[in-house]
Amino acid sequence: MGKRLISQRRGRGTGPYKSPGHRFKGKIALPKAIETNGEVLDIIHCAGHSAPLISVIYDNDEKTLTPAPQGIKVGDKIEVGKTKDIKAGNILELKDIPEGTSVYNLELKPGDGGKFCRASGTFAKVVAKTSKQITIKLPSKKEKHFLPACRAVIGTVAGSGRTEKPFLKAGTRMFAKRARNKLYPRVCGISMNAVDHPFGGTGSHHKGRPDQSSRHDPPGRKAGKIAPSRTGKKR
Repeated sequence: MGKRLISQRRGRGTGPYKSPGHRFKGKIALPKAIETNGEVLDIIHCAGHSAPLISVIYDNDEKTLTPAPQGIKVGDKIEVGKTKDIKAGNILELKDIPEGTSVYNLELKPGDGGKFCRASGTFAKVVAKTSKQITIKLPSKKEKHFLPACRAVIGTVAGSGRTEKPFLKAGTRMFAKRARNKLYPRVCGISMNAVDHPFGGTGSHHKGRPDQSSRHDPPGRKAGKIAPSRTGKKR
């Protein structure tokens, strides 16, 4: 019998799986101009981002939304391009940032607006520099190589204490999930009935079958580890 798994229901695009983009303030990105100066107009809250955002207007009348660095305030100046002032909020190319500096909102390719390290309280560090690549230590402790022309923002993303405050009650978490239209509450498969999940249907928390499934399994059976390259503890 076929089973309507969550991964299959999501494809229909019904209410619980639609993105509430009309509640979000906008897309965050770095300015397109390579060298310019800007001013912080406002610090705003956006339901679609974990960190507070700053609205910045630049000399060429371009406006952008960027994750707020720790310690910034309305009216502060932001320098973009070649500057010797390594101050929180300034935007520089990685080749111009000294080693050991904390950065965030790094570009994967020059001019893409920033892709890495944008969650609240996160930062990356410039580890090593050569003429061809810049080595960055990401929040996951993984080291990644970037092109020297990629840009980043100096500092640490604001809102670092967000994960330390407990929700205390399920109702508070429900409203937080609803703001982003996340499916809540999540029920594990072994607690479901047999018609709802391959691991359901027993009175105890026992799956009753292997949790690895083949890449060629039919819809309704692909649950757990799908075509894993390896299983077990890495020794």
